Amino acid sequence: MTDDVRLRRGRGALGFSFFVQGVAFALLVTRIPAIQDRYGISDGLLPAFLAAVPVLAGASSVATEHLVRRVPPSVVLRWAQPLVLLSLLAVGAGGQMWHVAVALGAFGLSVGALDASMNMLGVSLQRAYGRSIMLGFHAAYSLGGILGASAAWAGAHWELNLFVSYLPAVAVLLPLALLGSRRYVDGTAGQAESGGKGLGAGGFKLLLPLCLVMACAYIGDSTVANWSAKYLQDVLGSSEQMATVPYNVYMVTTLVGRAVGDLGVRRFGAAAVVRAGTLVAAAGFAVVAAAPGAWEGMLGFTLLGIGLCVIVPQTFAAAGRLFPGASDTAVARLNIFNYVGFLIGSPLVGAVGDAWSYRGAMLVPMALVLVTLFQARSFGSEGARYGVRHERRAGDRAVDVGRGGNEV
Repeated sequence: MTDDVRLRRGRGALGFSFFVQGVAFALLVTRIPAIQDRYGISDGLLPAFLAAVPVLAGASSVATEHLVRRVPPSVVLRWAQPLVLLSLLAVGAGGQMWHVAVALGAFGLSVGALDASMNMLGVSLQRAYGRSIMLGFHAAYSLGGILGASAAWAGAHWELNLFVSYLPAVAVLLPLALLGSRRYVDGTAGQAESGGKGLGAGGFKLLLPLCLVMACAYIGDSTVANWSAKYLQDVLGSSEQMATVPYNVYMVTTLVGRAVGDLGVRRFGAAAVVRAGTLVAAAGFAVVAAAPGAWEGMLGFTLLGIGLCVIVPQTFAAAGRLFPGASDTAVARLNIFNYVGFLIGSPLVGAVGDAWSYRGAMLVPMALVLVTLFQARSFGSEGARYGVRHERRAGDRAVDVGRGGNEV
């Protein structure tokens, strides 16, 4: 099998893994009210259950950093993905509160390993391709999220219990994920040999700006996920039905933005695309905060999807370029700040909203997202090269990351 064929198959298999993760996560978070009702979880106890998932995921991401020094990331992903799906099924299968506590704990631990290993493989594949492909993987995640949320809506509409609602997705996706895992492609031999060296002296200090960007991006994302419906209904006076639309619009625009975003990175460079996305996202929060009615608010959430969608994939990619000999370690540490932002975002907006106003609260994630503008240099210059053999397609001509290039 030629390297080109192996890489294409690995890219397809990893894209499907991102898709499966999008479906699983959407099925969990969109059925939280049903989970709460099934197990009799009080409103006071629910935040503790929900916070446990990202906390355990962050701990698992740290453990994955050390695990991949002994086994390839593909092995971690091959077993973490089935565990995520089985944990999701277990969430719907229990009958007592400790059952769901164990199931959510297993989901958090497995999803941390899954997120870290998926992005490790994505960074190494992008390095092998020599051009931007990370946004495409995250577009697959967004597509999975849309389909998962739609399946959850159907389950709620037909009043299916959680187990019956989750079972078809797990039954279909689990064997396909295991089959696709046979085609995962790890880093090249040179990368694998250097991957266990760590970030080196002062390495985390160099990574810190990207960690800050990651946390701020997920504060913005969690604000949309947790507050868009309430904001539209309680602040902008929309109907209950219309209040469910902003998050779906956000996910669709995220999918579209990521589907075309790699082309922008190849043409204009990662830093330029991230700056543009940051400004669009900030404008989205400003429109939401100032919106006189529901339709204007919808426009704001649409802008948020277009702007925020490029930041996270490019942050992972930038970490891989910054530490080409220790990209797995960099991605694992960066992935922790995904969960930090998720934990901070919703409570922060809620606290500001209660103390001041929810319109004013939307300015907080806006200001935090704008921090990315000051860290844009961390994403590298337009002409940055990966410097690996797969950059060359015809003869010795190299492909510049951020400048397009020939398709592999």
